[in-house]
Amino acid sequence: MKKRYSILLSLLAGLLLFSSCNDEWTEEQYERYISFKAPLNEQGVTRIYVRYTEDSISTYRLPVVVSGSTTNDQDMTVHVAIDPDTLARLNIEQYQSRTELYYEELTNEYFSMPETVEVRAGENTSLLNIDFSLNDIDLVDKWLLPLTVTDDPSYDYVAHPRKHYKKALLRVMPFNDYSGIYSGTALKTYLKGYEDDAAIVKSEVPVYVVDENTVFFYAGTVDEDRTDRRNYKINAIFNEQTKQVTLTADNSDIEFQVFGTPVFSVEETMDATRPYLLHRYVTISNIDYSFTDYTSVPNANISYTVRGSLILERKINTQIPDEDQAIEW
Repeated sequence: MKKRYSILLSLLAGLLLFSSCNDEWTEEQYERYISFKAPLNEQGVTRIYVRYTEDSISTYRLPVVVSGSTTNDQDMTVHVAIDPDTLARLNIEQYQSRTELYYEELTNEYFSMPETVEVRAGENTSLLNIDFSLNDIDLVDKWLLPLTVTDDPSYDYVAHPRKHYKKALLRVMPFNDYSGIYSGTALKTYLKGYEDDAAIVKSEVPVYVVDENTVFFYAGTVDEDRTDRRNYKINAIFNEQTKQVTLTADNSDIEFQVFGTPVFSVEETMDATRPYLLHRYVTISNIDYSFTDYTSVPNANISYTVRGSLILERKINTQIPDEDQAIEW
C-alpha cells in the first residue's frame, strides 16, 4: 500500500511540475529590447546594397526588432538618430592614425529617413525606410551611415543594452549591372618590359559604381587599403550596343595607356540543382593597358602592364522580388 501511495505521489508531483513548466512559457522570458538587424562583417560594419539609379530614389528597408519570447503587445514609437561618435570609435579601432583609410559619414545630400519608426502591437518587427539618392557619389571614399536606437526614460521602449544590437553601421554600396567582386585570376600584372616573366595576380578585383553604365576599379594591384588609391582609379564605360568597354583614367600622372579594345559579354544560366537560382556572368575580355606607379616608392616610378580578363558571377534568387535582397552578395 505504501508503495502504491509513493507511486501516486510521484505521478502527482510530475504532473504539477509539467503544468508549471507549461505555464512558464506563457509569460515573457526576456526583456523586450529594441534593436536593429544589422550583423557586422569582419571590418565591423554592415554592407548594404542599393541599386544605383540616376535622378531617382532607391529605398533600403532596415529591420527594427523587438526581442522576447512572446509577441509584442504594445504600440511603440522607436526613435532613431545619426551616431557620429560610434563611427569615430570604429575608425580609431580599425585604422588608428591612418586617417586616409577612415570611413566617411554619409552626408545628408545622399539620403533621407524619418526620425521615428512605428512598431505595432502584435508585431515583433518593423522597417525603417532609408531613401538614397546617390548621383555623383564618389566611392573612392568609404561611405558609412551610422545609426543608433536612442534611449530615454520617457520613451515607451528600452534600447538594447549591447551596442552591436542597438547600432547599425551601414557601409553603403550602390550597385549597377556591372559592379561587384570580379574574379581576378585571369588578369595578370607584369613589370613593364618583363611581360614574359612571372605575373602578379589578385584573386578578387572589387569594381565600384560611377553611374548606371560606368564602374571603376584600381589599376594593377592597388586596392582599397592603399591610402593613395584615388590616384589609380580606372573608369570602365560599358556600351550595350557595341559591347565594348572604354577604359579611362582621371589622373594623367599615372601615364595610363590602353592597347586594343576591351569587350564584354553577359551570359545567364539557371542553377542545375536550385531551379529558382539564376547565374548571371559578366566577362570583360581583351584587357591590355599600362600605367605608372609614382607614389609607392619615394623618388621612383615603376611601370606595369596589365593583361587578361575579369569575370563577375552574380547569383539571383528569382523568387525574391526585391533586387537587393534577391542577389546573393
